[in-house]
Amino acid sequence: MKKISLAQMKEKQKGRVVEILSGSSLENRFLSMGIYKGREITKLSHFALRGPVMIKVGRSVIGIGHGMASKIILEVE
Repeated sequence: MKKISLAQMKEKQKGRVVEILSGSSLENRFLSMGIYKGREITKLSHFALRGPVMIKVGRSVIGIGHGMASKIILEVE
């Protein structure tokens, strides 16, 4: 298994969160969205040139910015 950021993942790829590279305020924001260590995330799509990233967390579909996505480190196969 290798570790990459959510921004680097390919579409339709799944991964498990292993690290969040942020301060406590952004980590709390991720927590309110259901994103925390150990959680499985599926990347649905992204828009070219550092646009928003669409992800599936549990039963929810969420759009987050490219900068935020780069702070979420996942373990993928």
